Amino acid sequence: MGLRITTWNVNGIRNPFGYQPWRDKRSYAVMFDILQADIVVFQETKIQRKDLSDDMVLVPGWDCYFSLPRHKKGYSGVVVYTRQSICAPVRAEEGITGILCPPNSSTNFSNLPKEEQIGGYPTPSQFASSAVDATTLDSEGRCVILEFPAFVLFGVYSPANRDETRDDFRLSFLDMLDARIRNLIAMGKRVFLTGDLNISREELDAANAEASMRKQGLTGREFVSTPARRLFNHLLEGGKVFGEKDEGREEPVMWDICRAFHPERKGMFTCWEQKVNARPGNCGARIDYVLCSLAMKDWFLESDIQEGLMGSDHCPVYAVMKDMIHIDGEEWDIRDVMNPPGMFSSGERLRQYSTTNDPLPLSGRLIPEFFGRRNIRDMFARKPSLQQSQSTDATNKDAGISDAKESVNGGSAIEPFSTSAVSAQMLSATVSVISSNPPSLAGTKRPMNEAPTNKTLKRAKSGSSAPVPTAIGKGQQSLKGFFKPTSNTASNYSNNTEDQGVSEANTSGGTGDLDLGPAAGTLDDRHDLASLIETNSPLSPGHRTAYETIACFRSNGLQSACRSPTAGGRVSTDNDDTVHDPIQSKESWSKLFTKPAAPRCEGHDEPCITLLTKKPGMNMGRSFWMCPRPLGPSGAKEKNTQWRCQTFIWCSDWNSSAANDG
Repeated sequence: MGLRITTWNVNGIRNPFGYQPWRDKRSYAVMFDILQADIVVFQETKIQRKDLSDDMVLVPGWDCYFSLPRHKKGYSGVVVYTRQSICAPVRAEEGITGILCPPNSSTNFSNLPKEEQIGGYPTPSQFASSAVDATTLDSEGRCVILEFPAFVLFGVYSPANRDETRDDFRLSFLDMLDARIRNLIAMGKRVFLTGDLNISREELDAANAEASMRKQGLTGREFVSTPARRLFNHLLEGGKVFGEKDEGREEPVMWDICRAFHPERKGMFTCWEQKVNARPGNCGARIDYVLCSLAMKDWFLESDIQEGLMGSDHCPVYAVMKDMIHIDGEEWDIRDVMNPPGMFSSGERLRQYSTTNDPLPLSGRLIPEFFGRRNIRDMFARKPSLQQSQSTDATNKDAGISDAKESVNGGSAIEPFSTSAVSAQMLSATVSVISSNPPSLAGTKRPMNEAPTNKTLKRAKSGSSAPVPTAIGKGQQSLKGFFKPTSNTASNYSNNTEDQGVSEANTSGGTGDLDLGPAAGTLDDRHDLASLIETNSPLSPGHRTAYETIACFRSNGLQSACRSPTAGGRVSTDNDDTVHDPIQSKESWSKLFTKPAAPRCEGHDEPCITLLTKKPGMNMGRSFWMCPRPLGPSGAKEKNTQWRCQTFIWCSDWNSSAANDG
């Protein structure tokens, strides 16, 4: 198989790894093997210098050449990968005008010595027609140029037709690209142009060409004659150019390889609009190309798109060269003319590619952050020895673990925790605090340092004999717990208090002397307090602990907090007349948080999807319902078909209609 060149707008260099088949390995080397490519050109890398990583630059068996935006972050960007075993460039440049400088140099590419230049730079007269200066044109990371003995490779990401503010930049970029290619061909060099040019060549290359012409009020001739499309067709052999041709562009110089292999094929699109899910219905456009000089027309075996490979809103496009090609009447092995002299002869390798001597100054392997470094796989081939500080830390940790084991096994034993004992001590401590503060409990606020806490205390050390209390009550855990009716039977609460140790605390006399001050006139002795704690009081809907109940007495006043016990062990309250139906409350909350039911589309009776209007205007920010199916090949909403129907409902209208129907 001959040499294969693949171009792909990846819409973010790591974006394909979110899709199959790239998701499993997440390796660029594996990706290139699946693509079966020898030269890979990525557009829209959307990274900066600081985002470069080992797996991106130090790809085993590959070299790389980046062009990154100078100012805008996460924008544009082009990279060309070359397989070292098949090809190696002899020169590399960034930008189309030659105004930029090689790494670690202050000399422009166009001012380098002739033997170091690729050449063909736009002349001052050609620059005169540009509305944008050269530095600005090359500041967005849109072009990488590699020269091989066989041809000059252009990896390009052309500006898109977004709005009128970028028209001058777009046309100036295309104008300078056309000038550079024509200048190189005039010098006798062959050119291979590939990338996302953001131009559909003619009506056959756009699914919605007719709809676009109707919307803009254009005829077929006017559609092909728009400024960018007309300039592009000047460049191509067989391009549709109406009227007299532009000066300096009288003759076409490039050949559309993919279209030449599929001249009448419809739907050969390479880009689809993701926002409207247009890819399943193949409503897209062909804006990614593999083009070559007319002198290279017979070099290729095949060319096609790979629309089945996911990972971006574009698909890869490739062209395969023959093993043996003809140059100026002589037959050459493709490897002989795709490497520096002396590396191959008659297709046989004479010397191996050196990753230290052969990369060009623009190579990613020579970026200071990566130069001289090993590949990530090699870093783990040999287990590194621990540093002195790490060894010392590991020894100290081992010694600490041994000391802890000796303390547990040979030292003083830790007393097991007793829930009843813990509860008794907590209650005793709480009553003592209350007794030491006899003023009126109802009219005074609790000081901050006396506020009860529910935090779990730390466990005591092995040498401490005092048991440590733990948190007993958890309180309400979720909103759902608010609607659960609490059990008011004395037996259930008695079981809970026995588990928490409150009963043991009260019967063991652990409460100590109790004095609640003037507000405690209704309690004769601590037996009444214990009885009140065991009662299912409204003060403790979740069966409060003794600690929390006494705190409630002190903050609210005993007379206002407690009521006279009634028959059956229940406590009466002032709010007995208010009854809340838990089922009704649950239904109310469910209606509040449940999303409204989606309307069904008219054409397929399927639940609609909701989208947000982002187009500037009076409806910006409004949500609407529409058919969930993808857009059809026509690019328009259709009736009685499998594609998207004409259902459209504003969300506000649907809500009001549903409310009226209810």
